[in-house]
Amino acid sequence: MCARTLRVLLRRYGAGEPLSCVPLSQGLLNHGYRLATTRGRFFLKHHLDGDPEAIGRQHRATALLGALGIPVVPPVSDVEGRTVAVVGDRCYALHPWIEGRHRHGSELTTAQSRRLGALLGQVHTRLAQVIPAAAAPAHPSADPSDTHALIGELLVRIRARKAPDSFDALAEYRLLERRALLHDVAGQRPPEGAEPVAGWVHGDFHPLNLLYRHTDPDSPGSPGDPDDSGGPGEPLAIVDWDRLGVQPRAEEAVRAAAIFFVRPDGTLDLPRVRAYARAYRHAAHASPDELSAAVHRVWWERLNDFWMLCWRYELSDGRADPQFPAAASLVVWWTREYAAVRGAFCD
Repeated sequence: MCARTLRVLLRRYGAGEPLSCVPLSQGLLNHGYRLATTRGRFFLKHHLDGDPEAIGRQHRATALLGALGIPVVPPVSDVEGRTVAVVGDRCYALHPWIEGRHRHGSELTTAQSRRLGALLGQVHTRLAQVIPAAAAPAHPSADPSDTHALIGELLVRIRARKAPDSFDALAEYRLLERRALLHDVAGQRPPEGAEPVAGWVHGDFHPLNLLYRHTDPDSPGSPGDPDDSGGPGEPLAIVDWDRLGVQPRAEEAVRAAAIFFVRPDGTLDLPRVRAYARAYRHAAHASPDELSAAVHRVWWERLNDFWMLCWRYELSDGRADPQFPAAASLVVWWTREYAAVRGAFCD
């Protein structure tokens, strides 16, 4: 972050003089900075997509959601009432700093898992209230012929490495395993024509985009009533709305659960998933049939998806490498335990 740019931004927001500016991430969608100024602490986001209109839509949506009780962190308005600051050709937004921590699903009680599902259901229903309905984009299922071609390309890249390591060996094993698995389930591709229920969704709902308080007496193993609502067991804020858009809503619920509740061995914590899913269905007014279709489509999506390996072998970006072992195992386990997974989401 250029010191001159930082001073221009702080002056525009009336946020005081800078005391410190610490980079937090180098994400593909934005860069983040923790700021301390003479007027407080802030989170400064540099939006790499540079679309002020889309960013403004996100800001308006989060402000309206906050007014309806959804835990969000609306942006700070500048001295002219704008929330998006353009300096040169770069877009920025300033948010109050929220002191919190991320929690994986294994850290949540059954009651907290229910509250997580209810929260996402409320996000979906509230978004429908605050943003005008929009046509859903086409949502075709993955074509396994494309997947087989990608598997071949990735195998070529792996085998061409001069000094392959244990990750490369695992990746090759999983690619060959997936090729065989796709052959076995080729007839289970989701049917075309039956469009899922779509609506405005967060787009990237996972543990790193949800903040809880640091001190949480409602954590597993703590004394007290785990069924109490409110208090430290509640999320402080849902952050990072960059992927706000119109998508199949139940698929976001399934996709999120597969991230929150995956265990290190690549299995899902089905009791917590069941609690989460029941609460989601109730809050979102979603039927078991809607969740059943979403489970099938997300399973098929995972079966055909190799984005982590594409990052590593095509983009030379290893940030997703630690997630790969569990994610790759999950696909195989989910295929074997398909009925149990569907039951956890739909019963």
